[in-house]
Amino acid sequence: VQLQASGGGLVQAGGSLRLSCAASGRAFSGNNMGWFRQYPGKEREFLVFFRWNGGRTYYADSVKGRLTLSRDNAKNTVYLQMDSLKPEDTAVYYCALDTPPLTIPSGLYSARGYDYWGQGTQVTVSS
Repeated sequence: VQLQASGGGLVQAGGSLRLSCAASGRAFSGNNMGWFRQYPGKEREFLVFFRWNGGRTYYADSVKGRLTLSRDNAKNTVYLQMDSLKPEDTAVYYCALDTPPLTIPSGLYSARGYDYWGQGTQVTVSS
């Protein structure tokens, strides 16, 4: 299973970016997936996950209303639309897959709940 994250870059505060995560070797459909970010020297921070069983999406309070997760099953790709970006959003962003989808819901808030990770994509927001 490989996850390829892309779409990061440099954007001014208040701007938007859309990150993509394409999967090969396993479908997103039928599995749980999430997005995290990591600041230098810090652990990965939960942003959002989609839980296959129930079809719900869960966002971290800190990003709710600014980030939107979407999926294109035909392309086996998930997206993270990020709006109203702030300088504190500057970080490396990672997508992750829990497959088979065995992690309990509370575990999907933690990086330990996922089996596969993309390589990360840098997002830099200038003030």
